Amino acid sequence: MTDAAETPGSEDYLADLAGVVADVDSAARRIAAAQIEELRALAAAGRLAEAQTAQRNARVQVHDMALRSIAAEVGGVMRVTDRTVQRRIGEARTLIEGFPATIEAWEQGRIVRGHAIAILETGTSLPAEMWPEFEQVAITRCERDTPNRVRGELEILAHRMHPRSFAERHEEAAATRCVRIVPGRDGMSDVVATLPTVIAEGIHDRLTQQARAIIDTRDERVAAHGGAGDAFGEAATTRTGDGDRDDDATTIIATDQRSIDQVRADVLADLLLAGTPVLDHTRDTTAGPLGAIRARVQILVPAATLTGEDNGPSDLAGRSPIDPATARTLAGGAQIWERLFHDPTTGVTVSTDSYRVPSGMRRFLQARDQHCRFPGCRVAAIRCEVDHTHDHALGGRTELSNLAHLCQRHHSMKQFTAWRVRQLKGGVLEWTSPLGRTYREDAPTPAVAFTPAEPPPPTTPAEPAPF
Repeated sequence: MTDAAETPGSEDYLADLAGVVADVDSAARRIAAAQIEELRALAAAGRLAEAQTAQRNARVQVHDMALRSIAAEVGGVMRVTDRTVQRRIGEARTLIEGFPATIEAWEQGRIVRGHAIAILETGTSLPAEMWPEFEQVAITRCERDTPNRVRGELEILAHRMHPRSFAERHEEAAATRCVRIVPGRDGMSDVVATLPTVIAEGIHDRLTQQARAIIDTRDERVAAHGGAGDAFGEAATTRTGDGDRDDDATTIIATDQRSIDQVRADVLADLLLAGTPVLDHTRDTTAGPLGAIRARVQILVPAATLTGEDNGPSDLAGRSPIDPATARTLAGGAQIWERLFHDPTTGVTVSTDSYRVPSGMRRFLQARDQHCRFPGCRVAAIRCEVDHTHDHALGGRTELSNLAHLCQRHHSMKQFTAWRVRQLKGGVLEWTSPLGRTYREDAPTPAVAFTPAEPPPPTTPAEPAPF
């Protein structure tokens, strides 16, 4: 339970917090205005280069030289390279001239810079003549969610509007898969693998599960080696041979303070260099052997895609689209199938085939929520906890209208801070901050949804019988 006063002197705390939030809001508005002004200036630089060469009926090379010169001049003021400025000039012209409604929405505060970048990067995959249509729908969707959440939805929207099928474009993109190394500083480097999204998600999920198993079983593994204390004092001095090695292992485990990111990196190196996780052993713990952990991905596939009638993309847990061939392959190997029924108008999931509680209810909630239901969070539902909106200990019932997925971070924040939440009809969550600000969190609209079928064409009435 949570005390409404998070700190001593709560009135002063809330007043200070209100001041900080107001300052941040004011600064954000000024920064947005400055960013838009800079975009317009960069776009004007691009038009100036174009005008200079147009007057002379110049060749493409001459135009590029003029643009390079202007970029170098601007770069001197911005303290960045001319190549960076030239790239930003191109992006600015595309956004200012190709997506004017996006700039207007940004100026009005309806969206933020992250939304504008998402619209630019997803919309430019379409032919230019389709940008206005895409832009109008994209802005509406951006107004109700954060940039990181809406990006996957915009990608699927662009894929469905594209004149070429997603399957065809994915086949071309998959041909560019590769692994490369980017040298870093202080003896470190980045290993970058460009892979199909579902494979990349599966790799990250398996590494996360293995890292979590290692972290969660530290105490068990220390106890299995005789306790951390055995590594010191008389017990340590009287042991030889294997006992010394056990003491070393116990000490290493007991002093292991690696973060989950560090453990993920270590497990990845083990798997690639040794073929199995050799650095950490969890075989004799409740987690079981790391090698037995399998990757999980959460996808939503329309029936038409499964049958081959449609080659549109499927949705990977609200993250990004995946190609139909991969979706069919994953569906073919799935041990559990769940048919989802959506409202044909809103696309909101209303029921599943399964009525078992709690497993069936959990699957329904995974389909409805898709991710953590705290504003802005995108942790997939399969890695979240199902939370009773109204505390079960205070009489909250275990029913769909009182359940929602929260990641561990936001579940703890709901429990131990002054943030409050209530659930409205349709799975809508209304969050209230310590300052009294409210944030509406709608149940995400599935990226894959049924639409009403076209009515059959009218039939010509048959000629009356001659008798």
